[in-house]
Amino acid sequence: MNAGIFGLGSMGYGMAQSCLRAGLNVHGFDVMPDPVTRFVSEGGKHGRIADVAPALDAIVVVVLNAAQVESVLFGAEGVVPQLRENAVVMACATVPPEFAKDMERKCNAYGVHYLDAPISGGAVKAAKGQLSIMASGSAAAFTALSPVLDATAETVFRLSDAAGAGSAMKAVNQLLAGVHIAAMAEALTFGMTQGITPATFIEVITKCAGNSWMLENRAPHIVAGDYTPQSQVNIWPKDLGIVLETAKASGFHAPITETALAQYQRAVEMGLGGEDDAAVAKVYAQNVGLDLPDDQS
Repeated sequence: MNAGIFGLGSMGYGMAQSCLRAGLNVHGFDVMPDPVTRFVSEGGKHGRIADVAPALDAIVVVVLNAAQVESVLFGAEGVVPQLRENAVVMACATVPPEFAKDMERKCNAYGVHYLDAPISGGAVKAAKGQLSIMASGSAAAFTALSPVLDATAETVFRLSDAAGAGSAMKAVNQLLAGVHIAAMAEALTFGMTQGITPATFIEVITKCAGNSWMLENRAPHIVAGDYTPQSQVNIWPKDLGIVLETAKASGFHAPITETALAQYQRAVEMGLGGEDDAAVAKVYAQNVGLDLPDDQS
C-alpha cells in the first residue's frame, strides 16, 4: 500500500513509524524539514506532492486544526485533486463535526473517499500503533484504509457510515480530557496549600477514586518540573473552543468546559502556550504564590 502521512508531529510521526513497521510504503510530509529528514533516514520516503500523489492509495492527515486540514486537502498544493479515483483520505485532527461533513462532500466530488478519524492515546501509543480511533465514514473508506487502521490502532470505533460522528465523539472526549487536566492542576496545587507535596499527591490519588488517566499521565510532569511538550497548552483553547462551538449550535450549556477553557487561555497569556499542557498548573501556582518543582523544560 502506498500511503502519505501529512504532519510529522508527535502523533503523526508515530503513526508513520507504525505504518512503516507494518510494511506500508510511506511518504512523509511536513512543513518542517527536520522530521522529514529523520523519517527518510528510518526508511520512509519523501518527494514533491505533485509527483507522489497520483500513486498514493491513502493519505493520513495529522495536523493541528481545520484550516490546516483544508490547506493540505484543497489548498495551493492541495493533494485531493491530484489523487487517483477511489483513493482515500483519513483525517485525524480535532475539527468541528460540520467541517468533517464538508470535507467528505468535497472529497467525494473528486471520487475520493473520506474517513473522519480523530485519534486518542498520545505520542507513546501512536509510536506503538496502539491508538484509539473514533471513526465515521463509508464502508468503502473503512475498507480502503484497513491496512493503515490495522497498523496504527489498538481500537477502531466504527461510529457511523458518514463523516461527522467521529468528530462529535472526539469533542466529547476532549471535553473530558481538557477538564481532567485542569482539574488535576487545581487539585494538585490546592493540595500544596495544605502541605501536600506533588509527589505525595500522585502517590495517594492514583490509588484513590479521584484518579483519572490524564491525572496519572500529566501530574508526573509537574513533579519532574519538566514541561517539554507531549501535548501543548495551545491545543486546548482550540479543542475546548470546538466543544463550546458545537455545544452552542445544539443549545447546550457547558459551564465546566468554559471554566477549564479560561484556565488554558490564561496559561497562553502567561506565555506557556508551547509548553506541555500540565503547565496549566502554573496558572494556579501564580495565583496563590506557590513554587512548583523546578522547571526543567
